[in-house]
Amino acid sequence: MAEAGGANIEIAHHLNEGDEHDGPKSHWHEVLEVAEAIVLALVAICTAWSGYQAAKWDGLQDELYEKSTRMRVEAQGLAARGGQEQIYDASSVAEWIKAKSSGNEKLTQLFERRFRPEFRVAFDAWVKTDPLNNPDAPPGPLVMKEYHNEHLEEAAKKGEEATEAFEHGAAARATSDKYVRVTVLLATVLLLVAISQRFKSHGVRLGLAIVSFLLLCFPLVRLLLLPRL
Repeated sequence: MAEAGGANIEIAHHLNEGDEHDGPKSHWHEVLEVAEAIVLALVAICTAWSGYQAAKWDGLQDELYEKSTRMRVEAQGLAARGGQEQIYDASSVAEWIKAKSSGNEKLTQLFERRFRPEFRVAFDAWVKTDPLNNPDAPPGPLVMKEYHNEHLEEAAKKGEEATEAFEHGAAARATSDKYVRVTVLLATVLLLVAISQRFKSHGVRLGLAIVSFLLLCFPLVRLLLLPRL
C-alpha cells in the first residue's frame, strides 16, 4: 500500500514519455497538462496517506485482537478457579448441615472455621434465616445476596473487557477496509488520467480530465472524514 504513490508517479512518467518529442503545444494543452500533473500529485499523496492509515489500522486491529484473546484466557482461568471455590463452598455447607443435624458441635465448628471469608458473610446471613427449622429459608448460602465470589466477578469483568476489545478491533478492521476502498478509487482516477493523456483530441482529453477531477473529489472527502491514527 505505501508504495502505491510512487508507483502512480512512475506510471504517469512513462505515459508522458511519448509526448516529450511532440511539437510546440498550445496554451490550453499546457494548462491541461498542469491540471493533470496536479491531479496525479494529489493521487500519489492521497494513495500514500491512505496506505499508511490502512496499515496503522490493521496494526491496531491485531493489537486489539491479541488483547481480547489474552483477556479471554485470563477470564477462563478466573472462572475455573471461581467454580472450584463454589464447589468447595457448596460441599462445606452440605457437610456442616450434616454435622449440625446430628448434633456434632465439634465437627460443626470445624467446618465453620474452614469456610472462606467471602463465603462466611453469606453463611452468617443464611443461618439467621433458621434454615434447619424454617421451610421458607433460602436453600443455601450460595443463593443469598450477600454471597460473592471475587474470582467469578473478575472473570465476568475480564470477559466484558475482552468482548469490548474485540469489537474495537473489528471497528479498526472496518476502518482499514474503508481506506483500502479509497485507494481503489484513487487507482481509478489514475487510470482515467493516464488514458486521457493518450488522446490528441481536445474534447476527449478535457472530458476525461474533468471526470477524473470529479471522481477524485470522492476519495478526498473520504480521507478528510475517516478517523486517523
